[in-house]
Amino acid sequence: MMINEIKHLSPRKREQLGRAINRVKGKKLGKELGFNIIQYGRREPIDTEISVGDIVLISIGNPLKSDLTGTVTEKGGRFIKVAIENVPRWALKKHVRIDLYANDVTFRRMEENLSNLSLKGKDALEYSLHKRHPQEDDERILNKEIKFVDDSLNESQKTAVKRALASKNFFLIHGPFGTGKTRTLIELINQEYLMGSKILATAESNNAIDNILERLAKSNDEINLTRLGHPQRVNKDNIQFTLAYKVENHPLNKKINNLREKINELSEKRDEFTKPTPRYKRGYSDSEIYRMGVMRKGGRGISPAIMNSMARWLEQNKNIDEILDTIKKMEENIIQDIISKSDIILSTNSSAALESIAKTKFNISIVDEASQATIPSVLIPIAKASKFVLAGDHKQLPPTIISKKAQDLEDTLFESLINKYPDKSSLLNVQYRMNNLLMEFPNSEFYNSKLDSAENVEDIVITDIIEENRLSEIETIKMEDQLLSNEQPLIFVDTSKVDKKGEKQLKDSKSIINLAEAEATLEIAEFYRKLGVEDKDIGIISPYADQVNLIKSKTPLEVKTVDGFQGREKEIIIISTVRSNEKGNVGFLSDLRRLNVALTRAKRKLIIIGNKETLKVNPTYKRLIKHTYEKNALVSM
Repeated sequence: MMINEIKHLSPRKREQLGRAINRVKGKKLGKELGFNIIQYGRREPIDTEISVGDIVLISIGNPLKSDLTGTVTEKGGRFIKVAIENVPRWALKKHVRIDLYANDVTFRRMEENLSNLSLKGKDALEYSLHKRHPQEDDERILNKEIKFVDDSLNESQKTAVKRALASKNFFLIHGPFGTGKTRTLIELINQEYLMGSKILATAESNNAIDNILERLAKSNDEINLTRLGHPQRVNKDNIQFTLAYKVENHPLNKKINNLREKINELSEKRDEFTKPTPRYKRGYSDSEIYRMGVMRKGGRGISPAIMNSMARWLEQNKNIDEILDTIKKMEENIIQDIISKSDIILSTNSSAALESIAKTKFNISIVDEASQATIPSVLIPIAKASKFVLAGDHKQLPPTIISKKAQDLEDTLFESLINKYPDKSSLLNVQYRMNNLLMEFPNSEFYNSKLDSAENVEDIVITDIIEENRLSEIETIKMEDQLLSNEQPLIFVDTSKVDKKGEKQLKDSKSIINLAEAEATLEIAEFYRKLGVEDKDIGIISPYADQVNLIKSKTPLEVKTVDGFQGREKEIIIISTVRSNEKGNVGFLSDLRRLNVALTRAKRKLIIIGNKETLKVNPTYKRLIKHTYEKNALVSM
């Protein structure tokens, strides 16, 4: 898809979509952990979706003729920094283009793992297919009193940890929104460490595994942690835990640096002689050139002096190759020393396929975001350990699958196992995010009313964060009472009676906009801003990219698709549903997992804007609208 888009969209269009930056100039800043850091900038502002950690393609002219890729390390209003291994001269000129890029390394790792799947990986698939059944839990651990590192965990979190420790094959931790899933995993990792386990902890995204690493380091400073993966995709605060950083600071690395200096000396000396290129070799093999050069013989029009010079070049080159082999062996020894001394290895699912841990035996692999990862992805860490624990929420976003031909990959191992073996799972049932009234609908609709609110959030309300004394200074709006009401944390703003309420499709776009909803969204957001709510506390969600871009162009607030808000929270969330048509066509709004994510981002106030006549065709939306009506929170525009 990415290559196809680069091929068919103009540079300007791709930049408008936020997936390219045109006409920038490069400047070399120095080196970090073996990579050259290049800053690209221009006078015009850079507004892009390209983020820190993304892979980018760097080019001049046709991007698809370039093979130069790098990793974004930092971005600002008029610059972006990229880590590149080797930098050609042209990459530092003017008019360089940078494209968001996706290479196939991750997919190749999945394919290789599937082709050479270990017995543990095959076991996981057989559990999923009901061809193998897990063993009974270890009763000794279940009956043992555990001293928790974090004793403030709630009972459901402690139960999940204990049952995961007792499992012999696999266990599933079901963590709905705001229930402290990461906190539970930190405790589980600590407990496994105390039991002497060698642990592999992974997640689908760099952000998730960095979050685990950061919190794990704070919870126990005695654990030896090592983070795999590209150091430029790791949170800056976690750099000291990366394998690259540890290699660079290993005592043996001083010897390697001395050997590299020796290579530089030999390279300079080698350059004094004639390199045996085809032009000079004239059909002679390297061994023939070396033998004749030592004997100071010429031939085929090559003078004895040139032959000798080529022989001397080959001799110096051989010395360089021998030192490079020595360096490679030393680096392998350093890496194995670091890995063997590490109690916990952390990485993305994909990076768990790296050669550095290929021979390492793990007692347990713990996989976060398992409900957002495809089966080939989670099988990489699972295949490396005696048992595995998956954590996620199959009621929220599935893996992102772009190709229609690959839609079957949306079916995750987490969901398959939790449906087949509910007794091998534990639900975290206390949420720490939102107002108790706000939780009511998603709790009943998606979680069979099994969730409770923690005491410290059940009564948080909108009036805690607004300055009511400003009310007299601003213009009133039609739904003001509901927007300020603590008893109505969830409001549905109905657009069905508004003129020009319909959805529209922009030219050359498959996405949809709704001008009336965009206007209402901005009006409501501005109302809260004028009452003193900080910009960082307001989030705007729309399922459609063009609606996101339309609203984003008119406000400094954070505006994203549902996927962009996964795992996030705001004090106030405004949702523009967009769909408004007489046919009752709701498109991919019918993906109820995305609805669940959207409904569970807000802490104090959730405002949904939509055409109830269009949306109520879907049974879940019909129940949502009925819920707001019964709460006297259904407002007409």
